[in-house]
Amino acid sequence: MAKQTDKIRREWESKGWFVINLIATSKNGICDYLMIKPNEVDVFVESKEIKDELSELQKYRINQLLELGKHVMVNDKEIKEPFIFEILNF
Repeated sequence: MAKQTDKIRREWESKGWFVINLIATSKNGICDYLMIKPNEVDVFVESKEIKDELSELQKYRINQLLELGKHVMVNDKEIKEPFIFEILNF
């Protein structure tokens, strides 16, 4: 995971973004990074290696951020639509 994470951090920093690592927050499942830059919209970025998948908790947190009107990306792909969860009725 470190390779992809480092690549993302370096890429954003090279474009002038201030990168905050959110690995150890009080919200489990929150995105790895918060990217901020003057006069730009803040962006939450989740870093995933090629074969890694988002956990259900990560999808839930991304949905929360989208509901708050935040911009979210997984690696270099912007997430615009909430993840759909199967609702089980017992």
